[in-house]
Amino acid sequence: MTATPGVQNDPVLKASRARRATLSLAAVATAATLVLAGCSDDAKPSGASGSSSADSSSSGSASGSASGSSSGSPSASSTVAVPAGTTVTDQGSKLKIGDVATVIYEPAQGRGTVLRLRVTSVTKGSLADFKGFILDDAYKQKASYYYARVAVRNVGEGDVGGAGVPLWGVNSANTLLPAVNFTTSFKPCPTKPLPKKFPKGATLSTCLVYLSPDKGTLESVSYRPSQEFDPITWSGTISTPKATPTKKAKKKG
Repeated sequence: MTATPGVQNDPVLKASRARRATLSLAAVATAATLVLAGCSDDAKPSGASGSSSADSSSSGSASGSASGSSSGSPSASSTVAVPAGTTVTDQGSKLKIGDVATVIYEPAQGRGTVLRLRVTSVTKGSLADFKGFILDDAYKQKASYYYARVAVRNVGEGDVGGAGVPLWGVNSANTLLPAVNFTTSFKPCPTKPLPKKFPKGATLSTCLVYLSPDKGTLESVSYRPSQEFDPITWSGTISTPKATPTKKAKKKG
C-alpha cells in the first residue's frame, strides 16, 4: 500500500471537545490508500474472488487534537507563499458541492503551492461497477461505493506534480475514507494523480473513489492536510444513477 502525499500523520483524528463535538475518525486502513487491481485475463470474471493487492480491514490507533487557527496554512512552518490578491479559504469552512476552496497544499516541507479545489459532484456507485476487479475481502464487498468528481487548479508558484489529490471522504460513522488507488483503469470513475508536472496554471479533472464500510453513507468530502488543520468540507446531494431498464420479452400472438 502507498501513502497519500500531503497527509503527514496517522489519519485517526479526534477534534477538541472544547471547540466542537468529538469527531472520532477511525482509519479504514493503516495506509492512506487502498489498492484495487484489475483481474488478469485468466481471472474469474466476477472479480469477487482471488487475492487482493491490499489489506483494507486493519485500523489505526493513534489520535490527536485539532485546535485549528485563523490561518489557512496547514502548519505554522509552511514555506508556501500565497500570491497577491488570492484569498485562502478559512479552516473549518463548510462548503456545498460545487463550491471552490483555495488551499495551501504542501506535501513536503519546501515543496508546495496554492490549489483551487472544487468537488463538482458525488455519485453513489454499486458493487456491480467493480466487475473484473479483485474484491475478495468482506470489507470491500460489504461497503458502500461513492465517486467524487473533482477539479483542481494550481494558482500558486510551486509545482506539486505527481502528488495525490488531497481529499478524503467522511462517512456517517465519522470515519476518514482514503481515496482508492487503482492499478488499472476504472471506467465508472476514472481516477488519476496530479501529472508529473503541475506548475502554475495547470488544471486537472479527476474522480475519487471512496469505500465506506458496513454500507455507511458518505457525509462529506474533506480537505485536511495535517492533524492540526481544521478541515474544509463539502457536502450536499449525492446522486444515484438510474437503473438501466431491462428489455421485456415480446408477447406471442
